[in-house]
Amino acid sequence: MTSRALVALLAVVVALLGGCAADDQSSPTTGAVDQTVVRVAAASDLRFALAEVTERFTAERPGIEVATSYGSSGTFYQQLRNGAPFDVFLSADVAYPERLAAAGLADPGEVFDYAIGQLVIWAPNGSPVDPDRGLAGLGDEAATTIAIANPAHAPYGAAAVAALKSAGVYDRVAPRLVLGENAAQAAEFVQSGNADAGLIALSLALSPAMSTTGTFAPVPPESFPTLRQGGVILDSDGDSSANRAFRDFLLGPVGRAILAEYGFSLPEG
Repeated sequence: MTSRALVALLAVVVALLGGCAADDQSSPTTGAVDQTVVRVAAASDLRFALAEVTERFTAERPGIEVATSYGSSGTFYQQLRNGAPFDVFLSADVAYPERLAAAGLADPGEVFDYAIGQLVIWAPNGSPVDPDRGLAGLGDEAATTIAIANPAHAPYGAAAVAALKSAGVYDRVAPRLVLGENAAQAAEFVQSGNADAGLIALSLALSPAMSTTGTFAPVPPESFPTLRQGGVILDSDGDSSANRAFRDFLLGPVGRAILAEYGFSLPEG
């Protein structure tokens, strides 16, 4: 055999051995556990409460990962209408989930209530605004800026506008309103000192950061439409059993207890 032929033969052998090694490396590891992912689009007032719910859920169900995105309910609604890849939608109202079901993006039977939201006046320490003076106090000239979520697509923002109108101070304060993209951003505006006060979700006012840096007072619930918060399991390519398991945990004793800790009222059942 010539030296050239010998080199060629060795090259073929090396290539074959390399292919076998690559096949061995790509084979599944014995005992590996496939992770199922539940993709959740959640209203931003749930940022802290849902994080605790998720932590408890995944501790009990280690084979399921929950990937949560937070934002305004109306923005998520538009994204879901345009095909955003989520499995579960938790809105700050029930109207958006119902509209998604009506549009054929979910089974109407998969719409559920999970909480009733509460609105508060929150002011940072040192603010000229005293939350205990209520909505009327927001009409004072001392309240130069008031943060709310954008009422065009955030249910908490719409509730804030309704409350201000009910108190007869909306026209006075409208020029002083600063709009957050969602409930959490409105809370960030006032917490950071970029607003003297804010009409925000109680669930955010009770968060570790805000509970120690300001004070709040409840907004009378009769002054705005009930923040009936609902969700829906969407028609998606996700694991339907995992999606329902997460929903059931949220609606179960542990989930309800955590929601209550963050100031949510709970629907019956």
